[in-house]
Amino acid sequence: MLYRKFTANDFALYYQLVSDEQVMAQITERVIPVEEAKLNYEKLLYRNEKYHMFGSYSFFHRETKEFIGLGHLTLNEDKKEEVELGYMLLPEVWGKGYGSEIAEILMELAKQTNVKIVKAIIDPANFPSRKILINQGFTSVWIGEMDGLPGEVLRKELG
Repeated sequence: MLYRKFTANDFALYYQLVSDEQVMAQITERVIPVEEAKLNYEKLLYRNEKYHMFGSYSFFHRETKEFIGLGHLTLNEDKKEEVELGYMLLPEVWGKGYGSEIAEILMELAKQTNVKIVKAIIDPANFPSRKILINQGFTSVWIGEMDGLPGEVLRKELG
C-alpha cells in the first residue's frame, strides 16, 4: 500500500470520505457539509505541517494508485505521551484487508515516536474495526456515550 500525508491539493479525497453516508454512519452518524469539511480540512493540514510523524495520511492501492482511505495519528496535546489512531475507508474496499494494513502501518509509525499509549475510538457496533484493533493488540478500556453517540475506547501501550 502507498501512503503520504494529505496536502492542500487533496481536499477532494478527504471530502469523498466525509460526505459518504456509509463511512460516516460509523463515525459521526452524519455526513459533513462541504463548508464544515473545509474547516476541518484546514485543521488537518495544520496538524500535518506541525508534526513530522503525526497527522493524517492518504492511502492508495499499490498497483492501481486508487485512493482507498485515510489513516491518522493525532497527538494528544494535553498528554504528549498519547496518540489517537483512526482510519476511514471507502465502502468499496471494506472487507479486503486494507483496514488491517492501514492500522499496521500507523502502529509502525507510532513506534518511531516517543508516544507510550496509542488509543482508538470506535462505534462499539463496528465489529470489523474492533477486530482490526484487537488483532493489533489493543484492549477495550471503556464503552459508553461520547458526545451523544455510542463509543468504545481501545488502547495499547507501546513497550
